[in-house]
Amino acid sequence: MDFDSNSLQTIAGQSHEQILPDAERTAEAFKLFYAVVARLRARDGCPWDLEQTPSSIRGNIIEEAYELAEAITENDSPHMKEETGDLYLLATMVAYMSQQEGRYTVADALYEGARKLIRRHPHVFGEAEVESPDQVVQQWNEIKERVEGRRKKDSLLDEVHRHLPPLEKAYKLQKKAAKVGFDWKTSRDIWHKLEEELTELEHARTASEETPDARDALEEEFGDLLFTVVNAARLYGVDPSIALHRANEKFSRRFRHVETRMKENHLAMCPEHMEQMDAFWNEAKRKERP
Repeated sequence: MDFDSNSLQTIAGQSHEQILPDAERTAEAFKLFYAVVARLRARDGCPWDLEQTPSSIRGNIIEEAYELAEAITENDSPHMKEETGDLYLLATMVAYMSQQEGRYTVADALYEGARKLIRRHPHVFGEAEVESPDQVVQQWNEIKERVEGRRKKDSLLDEVHRHLPPLEKAYKLQKKAAKVGFDWKTSRDIWHKLEEELTELEHARTASEETPDARDALEEEFGDLLFTVVNAARLYGVDPSIALHRANEKFSRRFRHVETRMKENHLAMCPEHMEQMDAFWNEAKRKERP
């Protein structure tokens, strides 16, 4: 599909009076954004930005995605706005670097994204009819195979990217299996499984202390326990990655408080002062309570 003023009005449909003015304003904002990114990557631009490659900023992309997720969790609109801009920056940087290398242009990426959305939403931009979100997902997958020619996976689990970090991969594997009914009957059932995994882990721990060769079994049981904890989070509607991110931030915040208070009291951070460090840790906890 080629995009022009007529096609834009067709896409906007009956809501074009509201959508098109916003689209024009957003296009102007992105034009400015693009110009800033291009200036940063110019020969006389920023040395740090010039040194970056798509590979070098992969970690930044993941970090900014988590920071945006955290802002959404906190329902902090100013923070969400800032982190959304940061994520746009990194995505635009990757596309612009690729444009400089002659792979594809930023416009190519945007047009391809728009075409894909239109193609995969025939119930909005075509004549198809769907009645539920589940039907939308089913139609989406059918279009990927039938229209786009994507090879049907040998296993449902093949749809989960194999290079995902382990925590995210466990979560997505479980979600895929649950979609076809391979799941616990009730969320309460998972707690019996957790107790079972804890017992097996205790047995493996005891065995590893008696026989060094049993360390592999200990590692396996720790993995089973972690996998089950991820499953428990899923059953209760919690994304384990976001939950763990929040826990990491909380730990860091409280530990920094301990460091500050120990320094104020001229005490070294060492095992001999564990009792005092623990007291300052509890102090940090009390300060965070509503």
